[in-house]
Amino acid sequence: MQTKKFGDSGPQVPVIGQGTWYLDRGDRKAAVAALKRGIDAGMTHIDTAEMYGDAELVIADAMSGRRDELFLVSKVLPSNASRRGTITACERSLKRLKTDRLDCYLLHWRGTTPLAETVAAFDELIAAGKIRAWGVSNFDTEDLDELLDVAGEGTIACNQVLYHLQERAIEHAVIPWCEQHGVAVVAYSPFGHNDFPAPSSKAGTVLQSIAQAHKATPRQVALSFLTRLPSVLAIPKASNADHAAENAAAGKLKLSAEELAALAAAFPRGPKPRSLPML
Repeated sequence: MQTKKFGDSGPQVPVIGQGTWYLDRGDRKAAVAALKRGIDAGMTHIDTAEMYGDAELVIADAMSGRRDELFLVSKVLPSNASRRGTITACERSLKRLKTDRLDCYLLHWRGTTPLAETVAAFDELIAAGKIRAWGVSNFDTEDLDELLDVAGEGTIACNQVLYHLQERAIEHAVIPWCEQHGVAVVAYSPFGHNDFPAPSSKAGTVLQSIAQAHKATPRQVALSFLTRLPSVLAIPKASNADHAAENAAAGKLKLSAEELAALAAAFPRGPKPRSLPML
């Protein structure tokens, strides 16, 4: 499994991690098995959020006895992101996850609470040893500029954003901003939202051809393409152990410059949108 530095001064983290949105909605035993298989395969970056229902409880079962192996991330809802609310939400997540610390804690999206309040809470949580770093999710460059003014350089560990083959908007400005400021980019929903390219589609045939050349799957090729840039990591979700193993194998796949160019042409990034796409 390839690794990348997580933020300006963070640790090396697997390029492919594990997302957990909707993980609590299916078979819990299968979900725990998928997470465990992913950990065994090197996907030790596990991402969750207080918004994700019982996902934190599922993770707690999956990581029992293995906490020190993991890079664990959760998120606070904007509605809870006041100084006191952020600390309370973090403590609640820690209890559900059955751990004493998070490796990174994120503001899930921009809300109405002043960023200075949330950052002050993050700083307090770091001082208390409850989190090791903090970041944000679904922040466009204007929000990032404001956050940087509040927190200063070298403090924002990551920006978690929507990124998949058919939604490449963050390449226009968000990725360049993050690379300039040493902020990791974490791609959520890297297979899209129930709209992964069909094998029979024109772009899908390009994906299939490259996958066949590597004896890989189209989803593995998609993950390799998305993580081609030095700042980008991805957190696909797997609902069963076999899918987790498939995702993990993408962390070893290397595409040629010609293959990357063919995929970029098949899935054009399009014009810069007026606002940052998000789910």
